[in-house]
Amino acid sequence: MPNNYTLYGTSFSLYTGKARAYLRYKNVPYEEVFSSLKVYKRIIVPNTGVRFIPVVKTPEGQYIQDTAAIIDTIEAQHPQCPVYPTTPKQRIVSQLFELYGDEWLLLPAMHYRWNKDNDDYIYGHFGSVVLPEWPAFIRRFVGKKVGSKFKGFVPLLGITDKTIPALEQWYENELLPLLDAHFAKYNYLLGSAASVGDFGLMGPLYAHLYLDPYPRQLIKAKAPHVEAWINRMNQTPTEVGDWVADDAIPDTLIPILKLLFRDHWPVIQSTLSTFSLWSAQNPGASVPRMAGKHAFKIDGVEGSRAVTTFTVWKYQRILDTFIGLNEEKQTQVNAFLNACGADEPFDNPPFPRVKRENNRLVMDE
Repeated sequence: MPNNYTLYGTSFSLYTGKARAYLRYKNVPYEEVFSSLKVYKRIIVPNTGVRFIPVVKTPEGQYIQDTAAIIDTIEAQHPQCPVYPTTPKQRIVSQLFELYGDEWLLLPAMHYRWNKDNDDYIYGHFGSVVLPEWPAFIRRFVGKKVGSKFKGFVPLLGITDKTIPALEQWYENELLPLLDAHFAKYNYLLGSAASVGDFGLMGPLYAHLYLDPYPRQLIKAKAPHVEAWINRMNQTPTEVGDWVADDAIPDTLIPILKLLFRDHWPVIQSTLSTFSLWSAQNPGASVPRMAGKHAFKIDGVEGSRAVTTFTVWKYQRILDTFIGLNEEKQTQVNAFLNACGADEPFDNPPFPRVKRENNRLVMDE
């Protein structure tokens, strides 16, 4: 039986970038297979039932889809260099950053990819999925047809003419400079060792915002320490240090957490409420990927976006960490997050729980 993992993905896939960085950091043996249309049809869909990447095949022959499931599975098998802190504040903060990268940084990732001048680059890559051996001009032609489906998701995320100026202001003049200031002092989010939050940020910051030509120039011009962190995250470290001592959170992360709670957290809370209403109105229905729309704000500008049900499952993971803490540690976490702008962040109204079953969300009865 082979001892290597196999990563099925592409260089320009956001979540493949997250999984690849994790595999390299853990220094587990793996090979990467490009997810061409042939690979989708012969391997990914038959073994997962869905058409999403990345997928990791374990040495035992298990196929795992979704980066959170990939990380959890490999962490259990390879406990060296753990990526989940065991102390309460650092564990919660690392998970918050994973969710922030997975979901909220998806906005600039999709905006700068599809609304800026990256067409030749990105359409060529999408075309290579369908016709990997064909000439570049044919790949670009076919890639435009394939990529139009992904471009169609942009407005559903709330990225419109109304919100784009605020999105660019937040990303270019708030988030990037703050991340750069942090990585000027620390190798990773929580010190000298990576956490799951680093991998959450790596997906959008690498595969879209660094590899795509237009946003790459922004990082190079505005955030050289973010660029150094991206390069670091793509390498297997020769030596792994420690997280900051005594469950401390670096001061340089506080303003970024304030941005998270200003813009992203209200979207999560609204998602829980909207999904709760949807489930009451649709008893026994299958869980859709999107359940209506809701209002949101970015940098003070209001827009409308689709309610993504996967957010519920991702949030549950953080909530379960909080619930698993004793009362004293819950108080410490709440006090810290309150100082970051979160008013009782885990004091939610009841909402229906979901779980992943056969790589799809179902209600958790």
